[in-house]
Amino acid sequence: MLNFYSEDAQQSARAFLLSQKTHIETAAIDIRYPDIQYPGLIPLDFSANEWAKSITFFSNDRLGRAQWFHHMAKDVPRADVVREKFEHTVEMAAIGYGYTLQELGEAQLIPGTNLPSDRAAAARRAYEEFMEDIAFNGDTDKGWTGLINDTNVTAAFVEFDGTGNSTAWSDKTADQVLRDLNDVLTGVWVDSKTVEMADTLLMPLAAMSALATRRIPETVMTIMEFIKKNNAYTMNTGQELTIRAVRGLETAGEGDTGRIVAYRKSMDVLKMHIPMPHRFLNVWQTGPMQYEVPGIFRTGGVEIRRPGAVRYIDGVLNADYE
Repeated sequence: MLNFYSEDAQQSARAFLLSQKTHIETAAIDIRYPDIQYPGLIPLDFSANEWAKSITFFSNDRLGRAQWFHHMAKDVPRADVVREKFEHTVEMAAIGYGYTLQELGEAQLIPGTNLPSDRAAAARRAYEEFMEDIAFNGDTDKGWTGLINDTNVTAAFVEFDGTGNSTAWSDKTADQVLRDLNDVLTGVWVDSKTVEMADTLLMPLAAMSALATRRIPETVMTIMEFIKKNNAYTMNTGQELTIRAVRGLETAGEGDTGRIVAYRKSMDVLKMHIPMPHRFLNVWQTGPMQYEVPGIFRTGGVEIRRPGAVRYIDGVLNADYE
């Protein structure tokens, strides 16, 4: 029988961990995380080289307007294209898992036993939570903003016409709330010179719950049911408006008020760069009895390429979440 601490035992334990690695990682990746929202709300771009230091893109804007012209004049109005270059850095982060020699040795004593995938799943979960925070909030250390706090996006307050000149929906009538919602959608359309139309609304959970439970007077329809059918986007396109509650919007607005985010969900409007999704590397012995499986990933965060297709509206909840 092998000595538990012998070199042969350590090699056997390492081989056992290697043989289990694929099973562990597959099980971890297959776990679904229903409260992770960023993949469904932000287009993900995996196209960049996984070791790229930065991502460069160019933005074009057309200038020029036709004018009346006299056949003897020489100053012909000219069209032009303004081309701007932008650079977006890519950074690396890490999260992995590990086992000790004793844990591996004990697992080997039972024929046909698979190592539990709990630790790999915890690492995968930590990755998803990290990316969720980056996607919506950015990272101050890296100088990144997220979908809900980009300084290039126009931010405004809803009308101050609730009870006591309040902006909070709890102080407004159903008609005023419906007007605020459609103002958000049409604001994108008007500000972009009718080029862009928002198809997605993100809002605080408390605001969304209010829409789903508050009925329009003299009807059996809630505000949510009404706005899903009667909004500027649906009426113009025939497509359903996406409305989701997102954590962090309760205090994302100016003065710690509730914020609504309206945007067109499209790769040419915004994207999250993930040149290297989370991956587990080879088993690494980090001590006399410790074995680790490092996990790394690289991301450039969220990039809003067309701020005019995104709009923030603040004040739907006051600082007390009402």
